[in-house]
Amino acid sequence: MTDRILIFESQCIDLLHFDFMAAPTLDPLDKKLLELLRVNARLPVVKLAQALGCARSTVVLRLKALENTGVISGYTVATTAPHSNSGIRAMVLISTDSESAPNVVKALTRRHEIHKIFSVSGRYDLCAMLTTESTEELDSVIDRIRGIKGVKDTFSTILLSSKLDRPE
Repeated sequence: MTDRILIFESQCIDLLHFDFMAAPTLDPLDKKLLELLRVNARLPVVKLAQALGCARSTVVLRLKALENTGVISGYTVATTAPHSNSGIRAMVLISTDSESAPNVVKALTRRHEIHKIFSVSGRYDLCAMLTTESTEELDSVIDRIRGIKGVKDTFSTILLSSKLDRPE
């Protein structure tokens, strides 16, 4: 078997001894690139390179590396409230059997109404953020969540309005 070497910019990484499970480390250039993309993910590579003071090829390589390591998990569209189909937004706190938590998360990710799941401390284990078209649909989704094997208890609350909504 031959050793595989990944050449990234001026760094060589021995893939046979590389820790793929470790969280990727971001250098100042990666951090600045992410800041620019948070403001406008549609910026062309040329503009990103100009803003960063580096070559386009460097930006392309950095973007690919950030995508491959999971730092960048996707690109999306953000809409303002009047243009989005807001629906009924809710937060559902979920208590699980500790051994069932991974299966509960897997089941929750299959629900299209759920757009965020957080692990939380305290009485509940998970927090699911979801949006439905009506309170009847919300009630049905909560019933389905309660029906997932390993779910012990839920507590839900409807979000009325946003007082502050900064991009992450």
